[in-house]
Amino acid sequence: MYLPPHDPHVDDPMRFKPLFRIHLMERKCATVECMYGHKGPHNGHIQIVKKDEFSTKCNQTDHHRMSGGRQEEFRTWLREEWGRTLEDIFHEHMQELILMKFIYTSQYDNCLTYRRIYLPPSTPQDLIQPGLFKGTYGSHGLEIVMLSFHGKKAKGTKITGDPNIPAGQQTVEIDLAHPLQLPDIETLRDFSELSRLVLEVQEQVRREEQEEEEHSQQPASQPAARSHPGEGAEGEETAAGAEGPPQEKAAASQPFVLPMGVISRNEDYPRTCRICFYGTGLIAGHGFTSPERTPGVFVLFDDDRFGFIWLELKSFSLYSRIKVSFQNAQAPSPEAFDEMLKNIQSLAT
Repeated sequence: MYLPPHDPHVDDPMRFKPLFRIHLMERKCATVECMYGHKGPHNGHIQIVKKDEFSTKCNQTDHHRMSGGRQEEFRTWLREEWGRTLEDIFHEHMQELILMKFIYTSQYDNCLTYRRIYLPPSTPQDLIQPGLFKGTYGSHGLEIVMLSFHGKKAKGTKITGDPNIPAGQQTVEIDLAHPLQLPDIETLRDFSELSRLVLEVQEQVRREEQEEEEHSQQPASQPAARSHPGEGAEGEETAAGAEGPPQEKAAASQPFVLPMGVISRNEDYPRTCRICFYGTGLIAGHGFTSPERTPGVFVLFDDDRFGFIWLELKSFSLYSRIKVSFQNAQAPSPEAFDEMLKNIQSLAT
């Protein structure tokens, strides 16, 4: 299992933790050992369910228990998972979220089902190289997000989740057709000014989507009023700013600072950025209740780091690329990757 670094150190390397091991004794004969817990390897079982899917089961879950009971198990898990003790965490809401995560994850006792995940395919037009990123999520700690590009959109899909937004959901969506021109650094410190800029773009996007919907509903015999000779669908896309990847129009690095009142787990974020885009972020209550997409700002810092300002939450997430080399993880086709994204989202819901 690959674990993210301890919150909020997104630039630190991933941590590796073995869960099972297989001893190939002779042809068609093997022993399986569970590595979970602190009492050493013990008897386990692995079953291949179907293509690209297998399950694991521990046959001696008593090896996962500690003499001090659940309290000792929780404190040990807290040190390993978060790199801190319960006394270090003063925020009551954060204590509640951490306890929820411990109860949820420990109930499986390393009896899990695994499904293959493809890395996103890349094209020369992509803003940056797509892939896996570690991101800060407030009191939830660090989570893993997959960044992929889909024409005029980019998507951040959760690979690991939390009590609010489960794995498989699209945590952020970036509208590459709507770059944001940030104000000067002093004006940017004013949250109300950034909010005004973002909400103006949100309204523009809403109007464009409404026009597009009305246009698509017109009878085929009635050409759209804005269609003229020599200006077909391609001309309309050009007018919308979709011709050519937006990154080609990006200016040199510009100063960046978070507006006053925006909370960031990591204050060591870059102070310059390349380009910003309008985007939306998914928020929900516990148990993925009342989910809604809310406006925000995608901030590209460099080839390996980006951020997202959650306007409604007044919160900032910083993402850093996972630089682990995964073997045989490339999707056989863009269609296979898209199908995988749909599958993991349907599992989450």
